[in-house]
Amino acid sequence: MLLTAMRNTAFALLALVITQTSVLSFTLEVGGKIKNTTDAENKSYIFTDKELFAMPVHSITTTTSWTPRVKFDGVLLADILAKVGAEGTMMTLYALNDYYIDVPISDVAKYNMILAYKMGGEMLKVRDFGPLFLIYPRDAGGAELNSPLYNSRFIWQINRIVIK
Repeated sequence: MLLTAMRNTAFALLALVITQTSVLSFTLEVGGKIKNTTDAENKSYIFTDKELFAMPVHSITTTTSWTPRVKFDGVLLADILAKVGAEGTMMTLYALNDYYIDVPISDVAKYNMILAYKMGGEMLKVRDFGPLFLIYPRDAGGAELNSPLYNSRFIWQINRIVIK
């Protein structure tokens, strides 16, 4: 009986680990005016979470309208655009719920935004702005980055970007 209970506990723990791993797994699709693709048929570049985690990590410590001052870690949006060979002037970022916002690509050079996958050292979960949250250096950007226009660009739950 004890052996059966131990075996059932082991299976339950294994199932929990597998479930938690798959919950944290995500992809980012980038399409539109790009030169480099991983999916030629759909003319898009699909980044796996592992590929994003392997890219250089950058941090921004800032407040948002939804969070206190905290350190966000992630990938420079500039690095993602360079990897796909983006050739547009505007990008549309989409969230898991199909919410979207247009952001000029000129913001990337001006503000060095990141696609954060961590906040306060913890991985972002879907219920907490994940898998990816567009972060501007709001606290260092003066009045411009504290405006309603830029507040609207702090999009979270990002899963797709289209370059225009």
